[in-house]
Amino acid sequence: MKEIIKANIFTLTKSIQILNELSNYELCNCSVSPYYSSIGSHLRHIHDFYDCILDGYSSKLVDLTARKRNNSIESNCDVAILSFTTIISKLKIINESINYRLNVIDDLGLGKLEIEYSFPSLLAQANSHTIHHYAIISYIMDSLKISTNIEDLGYNPTTSKLSI
Repeated sequence: MKEIIKANIFTLTKSIQILNELSNYELCNCSVSPYYSSIGSHLRHIHDFYDCILDGYSSKLVDLTARKRNNSIESNCDVAILSFTTIISKLKIINESINYRLNVIDDLGLGKLEIEYSFPSLLAQANSHTIHHYAIISYIMDSLKISTNIEDLGYNPTTSKLSI
């Protein structure tokens, strides 16, 4: 099960790669339609998701609605890099078996629900969620004419290369 942590670290490392290619202005530029969100707001959202997981996994209660929404992550590349480095470091030191059940609080649109998960399934969801946001980030970067050398940014590994 440690492979799932490695996969999350591999995926999250792309956040640092993205940030290393941006200025603070590009990070918080919200001029791209139709939603006018910034690269930084998506990276902050990814960070919040993992922050909630890491805050609650040891107590076996993760509240995905308890996001801290640190705005400096979405406006300052250095702060964001440090924040993602911290998340990755915390994932690296998870030593106990991760194959256990926990409860996750989330709002699926009808109010908060408490749902039983396995910790690996929550990490798999976080990884897919991150890739989904990378697709949006990739769209924003393309619209802002920001090039990247990050291979397959925003493509789920299960996506057929023929459809790319």
